[in-house]
Amino acid sequence: MSKQKKTVYRILFNSQGKGYEIYARMVSQGEMYGFVEIEDIVFGEKSAIVVDPNEEALKKEFSGVKRLLIPYHSVSRIDEVEKEGQARIVSLAVPTTDMNLPLSPQKPVK
Repeated sequence: MSKQKKTVYRILFNSQGKGYEIYARMVSQGEMYGFVEIEDIVFGEKSAIVVDPNEEALKKEFSGVKRLLIPYHSVSRIDEVEKEGQARIVSLAVPTTDMNLPLSPQKPVK
């Protein structure tokens, strides 16, 4: 009997000034317009001796979350991958609040 391979997605998104890289088994267009729906978040299997504080913080942040709804504009990338990796919070080079704002007002051309 062959074991069916489960699909895993790597999702990169930003929220509240932080960049997140998480892994999940189910990603779809949300029922709420403008949102990506993420379910069944998975974390890398590690031994009880080796603890990654970054991944532990994410486990705590997303504990009890059944379904995660993320606005489309916050999602940078979704990849289907062979297996789950290490979930992490990544630093953002540019603050997300300023990314879509013009740097300075444009002067009219005479």
